[in-house]
Amino acid sequence: MFRFALALSLVCSLAVPVGAQQQKVDITWLSFDPAAKTAKFQLIAGLTGLNGALNFNGFRDGQLTLVIPVGWKAEIAFKNHDGMLPHSAEVISPQTPLPTQPVSAAIPRAFTLKLAEGLPPQGTDVMRFAAQPAGEYLIFCGVPGHGAAGMWIRLQVSATPKTPALLLTPSTGAK
Repeated sequence: MFRFALALSLVCSLAVPVGAQQQKVDITWLSFDPAAKTAKFQLIAGLTGLNGALNFNGFRDGQLTLVIPVGWKAEIAFKNHDGMLPHSAEVISPQTPLPTQPVSAAIPRAFTLKLAEGLPPQGTDVMRFAAQPAGEYLIFCGVPGHGAAGMWIRLQVSATPKTPALLLTPSTGAK
């Protein structure tokens, strides 16, 4: 009986589709200094194979939210982990439909180099900007077609939280 139960549990665990597994938030992606009011976030393009590697930190379609208190300094260290495709990042206003190419950044200096061309595999850049004004934003890949295909997460700049946070959020589109 024990062997049957063990075999059944093994078969059931193998039958779970990969897409059904919940991506976890790695707490090392975010660090902050409350005294200096500085938030540092590691933004990793193509971290996993999810969505054909069109993801940030293994999340797509806004399923991860970076929360930064309004007025704090944001330092987003971008790395293209995807071994095949170029990627970029910029902070944009939410819009429907999502743009198919780069648009003007919603916050000054909140974008990487080569927005349309993208940074090559293992390419890096750092976005440094003041997290203001308060509002809802998207961190969006500007390489044509990538953001519209789901390569975006959320950025919330808010006066409510006292410290930055990373939150899992349901995918509801760019609204």
